[in-house]
Amino acid sequence: MDRDALVQYLNAYLRIGDFPQDPSLNGLQVEGKGEVSKVGAAVDAAEAIFQKALEEGVDFLLVHHGLFWGKPFPIVGHHRRRLRLLFQGEINLYAAHLPLDAHPEVGNNFVLARALGLTELKPYDVGVEGRFPKPTPLVEVADLLGRLTGMQPLVHQGGKDLVERVVVVSGGAANLVARVEADLFITGEPKHSVFHETFERGLNVIYAGHYDTEVFGVKALAEHLRERFGLPWVFLDHPTGL
Repeated sequence: MDRDALVQYLNAYLRIGDFPQDPSLNGLQVEGKGEVSKVGAAVDAAEAIFQKALEEGVDFLLVHHGLFWGKPFPIVGHHRRRLRLLFQGEINLYAAHLPLDAHPEVGNNFVLARALGLTELKPYDVGVEGRFPKPTPLVEVADLLGRLTGMQPLVHQGGKDLVERVVVVSGGAANLVARVEADLFITGEPKHSVFHETFERGLNVIYAGHYDTEVFGVKALAEHLRERFGLPWVFLDHPTGL
């Protein structure tokens, strides 16, 4: 597939221009081959990921966390090594940060919410709010999250045993503890500064891993491209444990 046509499609489908507050340089960050034959999907833009992409013959790499975050930096050391691998394989690098968190079809949060069995889904910040069809034991939700992510989640039970109304915001959204109004808040990584507030507000919080809550979007997006354009894809897994 023509690269420029694919980029144009992704920019429109993900509504890249709707997130001016995002410091990530969303969209095509590094230009590679003009013809795309194999897509790679990964959470992070990193040297190890680029090496895997090179070995797998990927020429269009989708990532959630890209290389650029609003500040210039010198192309030396590990930054140089990263770019050298991309140029060596003529790999296109496409990043979608907040647009991929918020997307109602392939976004991290909507995909995870559906996998949990939540219904009545509606946007919440860049995440999603939904409900279990019936009150569900908190421990069962934690067990299901563990099976979905492959990681033992951290549970801070500041609220009741049975939960129904749930807010899901993947990644590093612990700061939302101060304002979430729900039976349960699911996010990625914990933050010490909100620990006491969780219990003082009577809120249940499950931390299921920054990396592990953000594998869902890139996988769903790559599968969407396979279904729409017939592009084969591979997931380049590199867990951080965080």
